Amino acid sequence: MPQLTDTIEQHPVRVFLVVLLLHAVLWTALPALFFRNLPLDLIEALVYGREWQLGYDKLPPLPWWLVEATWRALGPDLFYYLLSQIAILSAFAFVFAVARPLAGAMGALVAILIIDGLHYFTFTAPKFNHDVVQLPFWAMAGYAYWAALRRGRMAHWLLLGFAIGMALWAKYFIVVLAAPLVLFALFDRDARKVMATPGPYVAAVVALIVMAPHLIWLVANDFLPFAYADARALHFRGPLDYIIKPPKFLLSQLGFLVPSLLIAAPYLRRDVKAPEGATVAADAFDRRIVTLLAFGPVATVFLMSLLSGRDTVPLWGYPLWLFLGLWIVLNVRILDRITATRITVVWGIVTAVFALAFVVHYDLRGRFHIKERYTAELYPGDALATEMSRRFRALTGRPLAYVIGSMWDGGNIGHYSPDHPRVLIDGKPGRAPWIDLGDLRAKGAVVVWTNGADPRVLPLQYRSVAEDAEIQEPFVLPVRLGTRTVTVAWAVLRPRPVVASARPAP
Repeated sequence: MPQLTDTIEQHPVRVFLVVLLLHAVLWTALPALFFRNLPLDLIEALVYGREWQLGYDKLPPLPWWLVEATWRALGPDLFYYLLSQIAILSAFAFVFAVARPLAGAMGALVAILIIDGLHYFTFTAPKFNHDVVQLPFWAMAGYAYWAALRRGRMAHWLLLGFAIGMALWAKYFIVVLAAPLVLFALFDRDARKVMATPGPYVAAVVALIVMAPHLIWLVANDFLPFAYADARALHFRGPLDYIIKPPKFLLSQLGFLVPSLLIAAPYLRRDVKAPEGATVAADAFDRRIVTLLAFGPVATVFLMSLLSGRDTVPLWGYPLWLFLGLWIVLNVRILDRITATRITVVWGIVTAVFALAFVVHYDLRGRFHIKERYTAELYPGDALATEMSRRFRALTGRPLAYVIGSMWDGGNIGHYSPDHPRVLIDGKPGRAPWIDLGDLRAKGAVVVWTNGADPRVLPLQYRSVAEDAEIQEPFVLPVRLGTRTVTVAWAVLRPRPVVASARPAP
């Protein structure tokens, strides 16, 4: 322990780098070892990403492009999990860049250790998706905003605009960060001075330029993804929901913060406030900016829920707490080297618990049949894909070019099949307007469903595009671990000549 204390005090930046390395190795290796099948978010990314569209029917395209680029450049599933860690470590680096001049290198290290207790950055992070990819851009925006207000350099305003613009490509949720940043610049007594300079307006222009291709696509497609957002954020059903639902979101976030608060516990155990200015270089203005970054977005989510009468989703909390650790370091008391060591040790314990929970959840529970239930990561996607390609070739003599099915069934076949067929999602041309129906009919397809519907009857949603598909004998596949099985119902749409290409109806 004394040696660790000396190392943290003398070389906090090195310890920070070691923490990042350990984090990346652990949370890349665990899913690589225990995910027998890609999770839904990554399967979905591979279905959408290969089409390289400026927009899709659900969410912005950035994470799907990155997953597709990773597959093309590197291949193995391991690199998707590494992609998540690159996003998280980049976010941590920007938070550290804000924290170091304000709280010193040791304080910055502690700020990162505290937020690393969130399951958003550990247990659930390997499922690279829109929540994960937005993290570096939120942290970049926080760093650029603080630096622009404190230093006034145009480079920081340009970086802020770029971060906000790219965050829109990641997820529309960026509005809950952008709104408090604008309000703070307008109403804070020190911040509003920048409104008389070109900086904020240059940042806004840069953000719009970066966003422009996707914004144009949104307008041209009647803001199609917003229908998905509307379905996720359900309307309140009565007056009581206004009292229950918004606080319920805050309580969910508090529950997720418990491990982080445990890491911070050695720092929180004494109710002693540091005198103003006692924490290295942070002054009152710095503290207000950090408070804004730590609590402004979550307050915005709460108010938007209350004013709009819409529910919130707990997992929206991914980027909300990036600066909470720094706020704690700046506002509790003076950080001493013994406390920093204790925090580091508790961080190690919490990380080990998360890792053990991961192994139990994705391996031991299935291996020993403990409350065995459906788990996407144990799905026999590779076996399903191999069978579909083999059977289609046996019946038609051709490679499998298209699959008609749900995002999950079709996506697994599209990824794991040696033929890598394209997916007509849910049998709906509107969900996959890039699919040429004429080419699909010319090359043929398989129709697949595993939802328990009658395997002898083609599901209704597939009849408009595959009414003449030939029903085949269903078959059963075991899941990758445990005793569960998957019954696969399927039909073949045989290749046939077409006179002209049939484009899907808008």
